[in-house]
Amino acid sequence: MWAARRAGVSTAASSARHQWRSSGAAAMMGVGAGCCGGFCSSRSASAAATASAAATPPSFKLACIQLSVGVDKEANLASAKAKVAAAAAAGAELVMLPEIFNSPYSNDAFPVYAEELPPATPIEAGKSPSATMLREAAREHNIFLVGGSVPEREGDRIFNTCMVFGPTGELVAKHRKTHLFDIDIPGKMTFKESETLTGGNQLTLFEGPHGVKAGVAICYDMRFPEMAQIAQQEGARVMLYPAAFNTTTGPHHWELLQRARAIDNLIFVATASPARSESPEGYQAWGHSTVVDPWGEVVATTEHTEDIVYAQLDFGRQDEVRGQIPILTQKRTDVFSPAIHLNDEALALGKL
Repeated sequence: MWAARRAGVSTAASSARHQWRSSGAAAMMGVGAGCCGGFCSSRSASAAATASAAATPPSFKLACIQLSVGVDKEANLASAKAKVAAAAAAGAELVMLPEIFNSPYSNDAFPVYAEELPPATPIEAGKSPSATMLREAAREHNIFLVGGSVPEREGDRIFNTCMVFGPTGELVAKHRKTHLFDIDIPGKMTFKESETLTGGNQLTLFEGPHGVKAGVAICYDMRFPEMAQIAQQEGARVMLYPAAFNTTTGPHHWELLQRARAIDNLIFVATASPARSESPEGYQAWGHSTVVDPWGEVVATTEHTEDIVYAQLDFGRQDEVRGQIPILTQKRTDVFSPAIHLNDEALALGKL
């Protein structure tokens, strides 16, 4: 089924795996014929909007898995695998796990649970049980699997990393959390990921079911609207955020930020959160995994316990909204420059 559908995508990890970052000198340079669809950084926002609306892809079912995560990595992976199987059995073609789904969410735990990930370390080397599970699950169920995130070790650095696997088990994208969660709200929440983690330096886009482009970012990245804007300008119809907001910021900002990103760019926005811990100790995730449509409506959500959130992504409706409120073609790029900056060196997946 997927071979025909993705024939134009899998000709290389370099095609559907656009990884880009701000790089001043590259701002108005084309990236050449190796890019999927021939996109280049000088393309205007209006041109991107026109291209994305040229052919409306069929709708597909998305599943966001809200998973309980404990101290036993093997149990976490087994639970995630079972939930992925359930989502696939329910007809989901794109399935997303939560941020840090194999480990407790703490600076103490990140180094202990960190794994060496592909492509730098091949899965066959046996250094990543998480990558092994994700690849097998995606291949077994013939789905695109957005692997939430896991702590990644590379040399003496640790990243918060999302891997995306395609229906044949290939690694189609890899995103390292770009903006680290360093906040201090006196008396309520203090957390500094930078004490342990290193931030990534790329933005990530891949082609999913039926060739639909999706952007991937992680949790705190959602607070930076440029990431979703750039993804949309490059043709993304969906933004996917594995995320673990907490019980301090979650009630105030979680849904608001998702709806803002959706309305800003007339895209679908989906989040997958860990379930809230039953223990009063440690990090408390907000939960409430959610899908928001391009009109800014919450079309699916849940509470804070384990669950799977499903939504049918209707791209015909998306094009209808884009026609009714045509902000994507009305942008005054003669007044301000669209923020599209590509990192040529990172275009090929093997160069991450």
